[in-house]
Amino acid sequence: AMKRVLEIRCYRLMAGGRGEFHALVTEQSMPLQRKWGMDVVSHGPSLHDPDAYFLMRAYDDLAHLSASQAAFYATDAWREGPRDAIVALIEADANTVICLPATAIDGLRTP
Repeated sequence: AMKRVLEIRCYRLMAGGRGEFHALVTEQSMPLQRKWGMDVVSHGPSLHDPDAYFLMRAYDDLAHLSASQAAFYATDAWREGPRDAIVALIEADANTVICLPATAIDGLRTP
């Protein structure tokens, strides 16, 4: 089975900011990321903490992850679009990157 890389990004948001963050991500960031070819697997509020949020994206390998993110985060569409509003709501974030069968990643997808 083909393997892919899954990035799981966990955000600690400013207290009370999750509703605004989710709206910004859903309405502005996600359409941009998908337009730029990002494979967003799932994103949303974490169940365990009102100020926690997650984002999962899949890549072919680590090189693809690095190149894809470098290209996307350098775009005017991101930098002059939702970036500042989104970054202002993030207190901290942490990443985990794991290798999984593509079928396992597909099983994590949410609409």
